[in-house]
Amino acid sequence: MAINTEKLWYRTARTIAKASQMPVPITDTVIELLKVLMTEEQAQFIQIFKKPSLNIDQIKKATDLDDSALDQVLNELMNQGILVGVPSRTTGIMVYRLMPMWPGIFEYQFLRGTSTEKDKRKAHLFEQLFKEMRDGTQENYDNIVGHFKQFPAIDRTIPVETLIEPGSEGVMPYEEVTKFLENYEDIAVAHCYCRQEKELVGDKCKLNAPKENCFFFDKSAQFIINQNYGRRINKEEALKIFKEAEDYGLVHKVFHLNLDPNKGIEAICNCCSCCCGPLQMYHTGAFPLHTISSYLAKVNEDKCVGCGTCVQMCPVKIIILEDTVAKINKDKCIGCGVCAHHCPEEAISLNRTGPRDVYIPPPKINKM
Repeated sequence: MAINTEKLWYRTARTIAKASQMPVPITDTVIELLKVLMTEEQAQFIQIFKKPSLNIDQIKKATDLDDSALDQVLNELMNQGILVGVPSRTTGIMVYRLMPMWPGIFEYQFLRGTSTEKDKRKAHLFEQLFKEMRDGTQENYDNIVGHFKQFPAIDRTIPVETLIEPGSEGVMPYEEVTKFLENYEDIAVAHCYCRQEKELVGDKCKLNAPKENCFFFDKSAQFIINQNYGRRINKEEALKIFKEAEDYGLVHKVFHLNLDPNKGIEAICNCCSCCCGPLQMYHTGAFPLHTISSYLAKVNEDKCVGCGTCVQMCPVKIIILEDTVAKINKDKCIGCGVCAHHCPEEAISLNRTGPRDVYIPPPKINKM
């Protein structure tokens, strides 16, 4: 029996790993985490997901559960952040998607902002997993860094909107926060899962940034609201929260469906470098920073007084002072506009480049 149970959890980890576009190692920590997240019966059930998404008819064919039992297990797994279920745009039939470990299951565990003992247990296990991922990258750095380029950009970075010239030729809707809000009627806001997870392990955000500022749109918003992960929000309150995030120095990160920038969006996060996934994993040496951006920051040397505000605020840490003038590493600039928004001399502006793929390998960290 013990051998069968061990195989069950390994198969479950493999099933979830196959649903991911990002590499996730299958370690003892992953197995222990899955045991906290779901029951053995639920783990057995998700084996039917031979591909990440199945509609309800396909699920019924793959299981012998009656309708009542099937509804119960699907609802439980959605409530636990293992499955996401939304109706198909074309047929209206319910489609259920198995969440990858990250991005996916991790985020859903902390969206509600609760702080139970189970939440703390999950947070510590995820923290251990991220450390294992960092160690794996660092120990195999020369071999693994090249492989990271095979994976898609995690997100799209959009700038502080007030820094974009009104009516700029070629500016697309996905580059402006207000356009997102105009295009979607269903908007939900939830807790920043990254800052919540960090707080649960005793590592609170260094910016003391607010946490209720992760946004979801359209069918993703409907799911978030229906499953009580967040709350419905109107456009006026959403704009107020976005402005507050900018004033704290947070970066607008857009997450597209299936990590495909040509598809609709699922979420917009407001990210700090000390807590939030892509930035924090980059700084710790676990993963590259890989984003799509359409802007570059530029310093007006005549206006720059060398105060160092931009050096302090830059989330990627790629600005230095050289002869009391700010210098920006253009190859690593993600065009977020945080430096320009906070420059007291208005010496930094954003220049539109058009969509570009920004790939920055993780730093190689020398062990002491």
